[in-house]
Amino acid sequence: MRILINSKMSQEHVAKIQSGFPSVEVLQFENLHEVEKLVQDTEVLITWWSNFQPAFLDSPKLRWVHTLSAGVDGFLLPQILEGKVLLTNSRGIHGIPISEHVFALMLAFSRGLNQFGRNQAQNKWQRTNLTELRGKTLGIVGMGSIGSEIAHLGTAFGMRVMAVKRTPVSAPEGVNRVVGMEGLEMVLKESDYLVIAVPLTPETYGLIGSVQLEQMKPTAVLINIARGEVVQEEQLAEALRKGVIAGAGLDVFDTEPLPQDSPFWEMGNCIITPHCAALSPQYMTRATDLFCRNLDAFLQGEPMPTLVDPGRGY
Repeated sequence: MRILINSKMSQEHVAKIQSGFPSVEVLQFENLHEVEKLVQDTEVLITWWSNFQPAFLDSPKLRWVHTLSAGVDGFLLPQILEGKVLLTNSRGIHGIPISEHVFALMLAFSRGLNQFGRNQAQNKWQRTNLTELRGKTLGIVGMGSIGSEIAHLGTAFGMRVMAVKRTPVSAPEGVNRVVGMEGLEMVLKESDYLVIAVPLTPETYGLIGSVQLEQMKPTAVLINIARGEVVQEEQLAEALRKGVIAGAGLDVFDTEPLPQDSPFWEMGNCIITPHCAALSPQYMTRATDLFCRNLDAFLQGEPMPTLVDPGRGY
């Protein structure tokens, strides 16, 4: 069996896959021309959303695609939807860096770091109103592995944690309440910080618009580390201009890189990061270990740990 890696991956990680499964052939190429040739005789493709080409799915021997990302919105093509090719993702490895990124953004707002950074650039010594996270309500829309890690940190900071989950479950330790999508309005109204952590699916596309933003507190901050398309950007920009909400921390956008003419660049109540919340020196080590777990299950004919349900989109 051949495994083709169509992504940047260190030789150390490639060797880890090969040594763990000596009976398989492991090749690595990023050049599109080489990949197009090799994938025709490949059973397993490891790729990244930015390297992936839909035509790869027409390869006659391809049985399984593994993406090194958590999001799979760019992979849900007919061959996947019809079950001709299996799809696994790298969900579960992003919780630590993304949750820390979320809290960096929250602390930047609560402790005035965004304002102080602008003041420093102008040699200005000026205080501003500061707040605490303790006692505030943290609302999390999407209670998967990332949302759960954010909730864990929220509990450590002494916050009241509420979450929206497609299929509600009993609230885990430290989480005050978990509700279904019908409870979104309640969470919006009560949250001081609202974190968007849902996968992009037809149900979540444009989930947060002007109606939802107007349901939030005028002192609330929205943080999006999911996908840009989950939040209606024009409505968010208008809400920030008018003071409907106090601020936004955005790591993802409809168009990336964020266009130079985007209004978010000039907004003092918006913190922009370049889709980097998941980045960590440990990322590829965790991703390789997770792929190996999936590969072991695949070879043993057992359920794969991160097999994507095409119907749900995650």
